Amino acid sequence: MIDTSIPLVDLHRHLDGNIRVNTVWELAQQHAIKLPVANVSDLAPLIQVQGVEADLVSFLSKLDLMVGVLADLDAVYRVAFENVEDIVTSGLDYAELRFSPAYMAMSHRLNPSDVVAAVIDGVASASKQFDVPVKLIGILSRSFGLEACKIELEALLNHKNDIVAIDLAGDELGKPAPMFEELFKPLRNSDLNITIHAGEADGPQSIWNAINLLGAQRIGHGVRAIEDPALMQYLLTHQIGMESCPTSNLHTSTVANYAVHPIKQFLAQGLCVGLNTDDPGVSAIDIQHEYRIAAASDGLALNQEQISTLQRNGLNMAFLSDAERRQLIAKKLT
Repeated sequence: MIDTSIPLVDLHRHLDGNIRVNTVWELAQQHAIKLPVANVSDLAPLIQVQGVEADLVSFLSKLDLMVGVLADLDAVYRVAFENVEDIVTSGLDYAELRFSPAYMAMSHRLNPSDVVAAVIDGVASASKQFDVPVKLIGILSRSFGLEACKIELEALLNHKNDIVAIDLAGDELGKPAPMFEELFKPLRNSDLNITIHAGEADGPQSIWNAINLLGAQRIGHGVRAIEDPALMQYLLTHQIGMESCPTSNLHTSTVANYAVHPIKQFLAQGLCVGLNTDDPGVSAIDIQHEYRIAAASDGLALNQEQISTLQRNGLNMAFLSDAERRQLIAKKLT
């Protein structure tokens, strides 16, 4: 199944969508935050998907309870550190963690720039301790509107040397890309990469807008690209990476089942598509689960060659320098 000669990566992985159930409980007790359950054993169904959700917005509501326990910067640091521990436990060789500082800050009115600093510190400490490379992607939460995203972007740019890319995530259908074009204009000529959530809750035009208006080098999800042959050809010609997250797409009702997920068609047409977990804490999965689903006859039903291609694609589209990529490969082969 997983090709052990190729570094295993996860590029679309939300740090604020991966807070452990026990951590949510312990932080709530520590900060006297009232939860709607009386014990930790009843907490999981409230923050983890049970079956599927009606839509993306319903899925995202699961995260609200998670981030609601981030009462101070020590809690933010802890969650960041534990995210890297989970990366190691799941057998990943490299990951890119994305997070929304405004979303993490809002429940307890933390300073978004301080949240960014705490995430950077927690990830750096754990990355050093566990000897695993991890890079950070800053999210602008479109759900909060343009003005809030301006503040969020400023917080991220205060620490731009520790951020590898900027993302736009949240209510894709209600807050479309044209609203945020002015924010991304200066980013397109900067050292920061751009990856955009698109084609998940909205159609192919959302992906076109992410590319043409926002400068997306990679697309988060991109499921509905399959509806537009011209878009598929453009993605192929320009080698725009597709961050595919099949279980998340099932959980958000973006696809009805694994069998109809377009990842196999993306591969068949040569698109640079990789496999990722999205919100592993909410979906209660890890990257190993996604590869098992990829190979399963009642899942995506991919063959070994296709699975190895997914791994190579992930490595190739990672926001790494050529030297860093070679180092990952060399480390895997030793």
